[in-house]
Amino acid sequence: MSADDELVLVLCTVPDEATAQNLAKGLVDARLAACVNAIPGLTSFYRWEGKVEIDSEVQLLIKTRRARFDELAAWIEANHPYDVPEIVALATEQVSDNYLAWVVKQTS
Repeated sequence: MSADDELVLVLCTVPDEATAQNLAKGLVDARLAACVNAIPGLTSFYRWEGKVEIDSEVQLLIKTRRARFDELAAWIEANHPYDVPEIVALATEQVSDNYLAWVVKQTS
């Protein structure tokens, strides 16, 4: 497979489970992601506008191809409730052939 077909794991936090469900479904429906896991119960500590914030969030683990990242990031920016959503892509070291083939098929 080409470099464009490499699997990337995208991290994105959202404020609640309803937002997680809406974004996850939208990404899969648009074929920008093959799968999205929503992990509730996250506590985030961060600085925003000069103040340290502590918030409950849901972590999205988004599986996609490198070739779809820019479009996926733009879609998240357009649909996410935060002014500056977390959009962090991590390269994967190894992925089973069957799973990667499934991701490619689902995001094509």
